[in-house]
Amino acid sequence: MASKADPRADALTQRLTELLGPVVSGCGLFLEGVRTTRAGKHSVVRVFVDLPDGPGDLDLDGLGEVTSAVSQALDEADPIAGQYTLEVSTPGAERPLSTPRHFRRAVGHGAAVDTAQGRITGTVISADDDALVLEAGGERRIIALAEIDQARMIVTGP
Repeated sequence: MASKADPRADALTQRLTELLGPVVSGCGLFLEGVRTTRAGKHSVVRVFVDLPDGPGDLDLDGLGEVTSAVSQALDEADPIAGQYTLEVSTPGAERPLSTPRHFRRAVGHGAAVDTAQGRITGTVISADDDALVLEAGGERRIIALAEIDQARMIVTGP
């Protein structure tokens, strides 16, 4: 039997998202998401941040700055009962791609894209609000974002 989502956890995630969105934005970054888990009396708060748009990588200095700002905001607002561990990171090298912003951030990187016609693996050449151009097997293919069932950045070798 599938368990229902905990409405208290959903409310906390929403509250943290509203609290931390402006904090992360103030550091020049984009709040990708917030996840919370609880084990007994201890919680873990995971905050995922990324650069706002376009190519580039978030460096350790930027991650350190946003971690300090997020920690301070959580200390001041005190939205979490009991002890918690804060983890601030990026979505990772093989992150899921689901929004136009995600695909724009993936330009120049490898991606695996699943559509009703099958999986296409290649390099994202360009992306806008409606479609992406993927170079796969020496061909450039235009794929409408609406036709994508699932997509993920992939790390390709040299």
